[in-house]
Amino acid sequence: MSVNGSTVAVKGPRGSMERTFSDRITIVVEADQVLVSRATDEPRDRAHHGLVRALTANMVAGVSDGFVKNLSLEGVGYRAAMKGESLELQVGFSHPVLMDPPEGITIEVPEPTKINVSGIDKELVGQVAADIRSVRPPEPYKGKGIRYVGEYVRRKAGKAGVAR
Repeated sequence: MSVNGSTVAVKGPRGSMERTFSDRITIVVEADQVLVSRATDEPRDRAHHGLVRALTANMVAGVSDGFVKNLSLEGVGYRAAMKGESLELQVGFSHPVLMDPPEGITIEVPEPTKINVSGIDKELVGQVAADIRSVRPPEPYKGKGIRYVGEYVRRKAGKAGVAR
């Protein structure tokens, strides 16, 4: 890990990342520890202090371990497949939906109803997973759609029978 002014660069076995932060936050590397300090105790500086600490920790975790978001498809006929580098989703539309992953993101389909999004940038992994989920978010009546593994979908009761 190297710090040059307000720019932090991290290298690890999975790759390297670089990010520039506010000048009001000081970042120092001392004996395998990263120390983040702020200039004043103003609310804005306090908020940036926590943000920079969390982002730096995520950078270190990303280049060493990486991040993964797991999605599952629920619904009859809903399936996913890889077509070259693109993800092909068949989720109840009249056409398949193709999605190209951005650079640095790996999408795997171990089963037709499971999708794994992985990479070293936590923010980008989460955004790509959210973009995939937004193609067909889970609906509250039958629970069909694309959801995160372990996500609870609150179900609603359907229409009650009308007495005539």
